[in-house]
Amino acid sequence: MEVESLTRLVTLTMPYGKYKGRLLADLPGHYLGWFAREGFPKGDLGTLLALMYELDHNALRHLLDPLRAPRQADN
Repeated sequence: MEVESLTRLVTLTMPYGKYKGRLLADLPGHYLGWFAREGFPKGDLGTLLALMYELDHNALRHLLDPLRAPRQADN
């Protein structure tokens, strides 16, 4: 798991479906579980959804909290 992938979960939005426009990190667990049962999309989106599913399933969503915090500008 790379920091870049985790960062993308809190910056990219779902491009289609019921939760279109919602951050991948904010997708509900039941929706991620549906993808896990039915199959994740191919490509980068599917990889990120699978990662988010694992974080949710293992109660690790809190690991994304520091990435959500606004970043301070360097002085």
